[in-house]
Amino acid sequence: MSKNRIELVFLPIPFMGHIVSMTELAKHLMARDPRISITILILNFPSTPDVKARIQSLSTSLAGIHFIELPHLDLPSPDTAQSPEAMVSIFIEGNKPFVKNTIAQLFFNPETSDSKPSGLTGLIIDMACTAMIDVATELRIPSFIFFTCSACMLGLFLHLPALDTSINSDFKDSETELIIPSFKNSIPPQALPLALWCKNKDGFTWTVYHGCRFREAKGIIINTFAELEPFAVQSLSSNGSTPPVYPVGPLLDLQGLIQSEYDQTQFSSAKKWLDDQPTSSVVFLCFGSMGSFSAQQVKEIAAGLDRSGQRFLWSLRQPPQFGQVSRTEYTNFEEVLPEGFLDRTAKRGIVCGWVPQVDVLGHRAIGGFVSHCGWNSILESLWFGVPIAAWPLYGEQHINAFEMVRELGGLVVELRLDYRGGDDLVMAEEVDRAVRCLMDSDCEVRKKVKEIGENSRRVLMDGGSSFTSLGRFIADLINES
Repeated sequence: MSKNRIELVFLPIPFMGHIVSMTELAKHLMARDPRISITILILNFPSTPDVKARIQSLSTSLAGIHFIELPHLDLPSPDTAQSPEAMVSIFIEGNKPFVKNTIAQLFFNPETSDSKPSGLTGLIIDMACTAMIDVATELRIPSFIFFTCSACMLGLFLHLPALDTSINSDFKDSETELIIPSFKNSIPPQALPLALWCKNKDGFTWTVYHGCRFREAKGIIINTFAELEPFAVQSLSSNGSTPPVYPVGPLLDLQGLIQSEYDQTQFSSAKKWLDDQPTSSVVFLCFGSMGSFSAQQVKEIAAGLDRSGQRFLWSLRQPPQFGQVSRTEYTNFEEVLPEGFLDRTAKRGIVCGWVPQVDVLGHRAIGGFVSHCGWNSILESLWFGVPIAAWPLYGEQHINAFEMVRELGGLVVELRLDYRGGDDLVMAEEVDRAVRCLMDSDCEVRKKVKEIGENSRRVLMDGGSSFTSLGRFIADLINES
């Protein structure tokens, strides 16, 4: 193996969940091989203003990882991009010149005629950044996909082009369930991400595009582990047309490196309350950085918590302002909650805004988690052995919940798997029933999650499956250079 430094450039989607996962991958790689040096390029996405402040927090906390912000680029117009998938993909496509020029400035040696960047070993790109494969090809360096979702979901992406040609109708109108090689069970079309429901929409077109381009990469790194998704991981490994797959997870920000001093101040009162609660007695409700509900749905959740009699910590976010991606904080919870709710539940519950999810899930008082089933949230909950009540909202969360319930033998409590918002309400009695089941000490899900949680720690240790997979990736990376 070469004694020279191994220089890598990472390009995440400009949302904190993706940036954090990629940063954790960078930390694991650098800890594993001291020759590795990493530069992370940050796309300047206009509607996520909080990203810049949190990146500054990361850059001061992590020695050896360099963060470079790319120039500003306007988002595509609504006429050009009708879906979030299209908006992000077109935005990333437009950043290709910036990425290429930045890499050239960092790694090209102007004193040589060699057109290949000196010392650069590879480009690691996020799952929606497949347009950057073109940049890697032009620069004569290998490109690798970092897939932040599950192995099951990766299998769907890879199989989507074949599904597109074999099914003529929109998937939402399909009369039969879909067969995906990475799933043991057939999938009801309604479990697919909303972007895949209608084939004539640009969200579908861009998702198929990414699925096609995945096969051009030299390898695909996944934030999962073989013991969690054995069937899916095996199906990907046995497919000869798929690039090498490296399950290296769970990659989690357990140190809270993206938290600001303001975040900790905001969380201090909730933490003090948690410290006073019995072990495993509190249900935590949190729906991600982009999860929010209508005023009517908020009232149903509150009524369900009121009926359940359980202790709770509820992170309640306001729907985003027009043109923004991130949710905002309520200034007065009484305006959206049922009259008297805060007074009636004052001794057994807290309603608050943003909280550091990892810190909460790792607290001894937390006994259950009502979650949107984002993949990062699932991995964090499993790590701490906290059972989930599944309430998927958007993106790939419905298929994540389907996997947890059907594929993996009931790793979550079903709250509502088919929720799509709008006029569809999850009623108070459903919330009450799910919370009671979740907090039952004899809940079967609790026992399964504890076992998986122990596995999630072992796989990262020397000899564990993810440890071994990461070593294989480093070896293959060097061989490609």
